[in-house]
Amino acid sequence: MSARIERVVTSGTFSLDGGTWEVDNNVWLIGDDSEVLVIDAAHDAQAIAAAVDGRRVVAILCTHAHNDHIDAAPALAALTGAPVWLHSNDLELWQMTHPQHKPDRFLGHGDTVEVAGVSGQIIHTPGHAPGAVCLYLPRLAALFSGDTLFHGGPGATGRSFSDFPTIIDSIRDRLLVLPPETTVYTGHGDSTTIGDEAPDLQAWIARGH
Repeated sequence: MSARIERVVTSGTFSLDGGTWEVDNNVWLIGDDSEVLVIDAAHDAQAIAAAVDGRRVVAILCTHAHNDHIDAAPALAALTGAPVWLHSNDLELWQMTHPQHKPDRFLGHGDTVEVAGVSGQIIHTPGHAPGAVCLYLPRLAALFSGDTLFHGGPGATGRSFSDFPTIIDSIRDRLLVLPPETTVYTGHGDSTTIGDEAPDLQAWIARGH
């Protein structure tokens, strides 16, 4: 059975810099009938485990360590036996949510990820968070962008640990160079494509956020 992409939407809160907001998160599962990779264990470990449905979880890949993307990661790891992967530049953010747990592997730019017969590459895309990463799977024409790139522009950079010029550099130099037909599976909201977003880069820069 060829690899497929599944989505679970979970609801909870995002908290940073003294504020808290209600959010819906996209949790992505990449896999087949025997194994899956979970991208961003958000809010509800039981709901994600139900979608996994007994398959082997290769890993829980965290696109970044804002609490709404990682709050269920240790619980899901306990339920599935899967390791948790994170970029080391987000360890400080991780520890704000999970001071008693540590990720099992630190991701680096260019690392290879294998699941269900397809190979993906880790792309380090700082800006929204220092350790933000995306996962690109050429065979599926898929980019899992976390909160780096959305339909309509970059992820937010108005809070601590973030920087607008940095996210613009990440998107321009590492994401918009991908094939235009690449589908962008985002951390919140609707998917888009590289081709749909690329023409708006200068407008985002002019907008400044």
